[in-house]
Amino acid sequence: MGRQFFVGGNFKMNGSIKSVTEIIDNLNKAKLDENAEVVIAPPSLYLLLAREHLRKGIEVAAQNVFDKPNGAFTGEISAQQLKESGITWTLIGHSERRVILQEDDAFVASKTKAAIDGGLGVILCCGESLEQREAGKTIEVVTTQLKAVADKVKDWSKIVIAYEPIWAIGTGKVATTEQAQEVHAAIREWLKKDVSSEAADKTRILYGGSVTEKNSPELAKQADIDGFLVGGASLKPAFIDIINSNSA
Repeated sequence: MGRQFFVGGNFKMNGSIKSVTEIIDNLNKAKLDENAEVVIAPPSLYLLLAREHLRKGIEVAAQNVFDKPNGAFTGEISAQQLKESGITWTLIGHSERRVILQEDDAFVASKTKAAIDGGLGVILCCGESLEQREAGKTIEVVTTQLKAVADKVKDWSKIVIAYEPIWAIGTGKVATTEQAQEVHAAIREWLKKDVSSEAADKTRILYGGSVTEKNSPELAKQADIDGFLVGGASLKPAFIDIINSNSA
């Protein structure tokens, strides 16, 4: 069954009103692959700016969401607040939040459930450190992260998984095409065994980790790679080429 190609752009804590507006203008004017689903995740301050000015058909994601609907949680944003503002997706579980802000698997799972219950789509990130890869624990680490979510969420139709090896994020190092495909295939096998055959067939699995317009066409050809979660390159004109890499 064909899964729709998906490309997300994670701006992280980068950009200004001027630069984000320029990125949006470039996307609005570009000829993008009509079969690709495109979502950008600017810093929270620019979410409404992006939603207001982006053309129809390109969605906006928050970079984070809290697991409670409201209350005394200074600095947090709820799924309901995002949904009301026309923000239809959120990133959850990015390694920078897991590592720097110490978000554990249980918290990531709780946030994922809250986001889905609140009507958002979730780009669920998972990935291993260099030490874990060298110890041969890649699949164990990634499936443990995903299992925490599966324990709380039964419907995976609104989840897109992003496999992002931590050692390849912003380092210029990229998993080889074979390494990436191997992990994607293992994730799909895990979905089949631990969630359902339908989830395995339909869930899109993205690759993230120093994706560029140079390596994206080859990665896009792999059977279990259904798109990309792009970091630094999403701030550059080359993001357009990455979006179009499945039709290259």
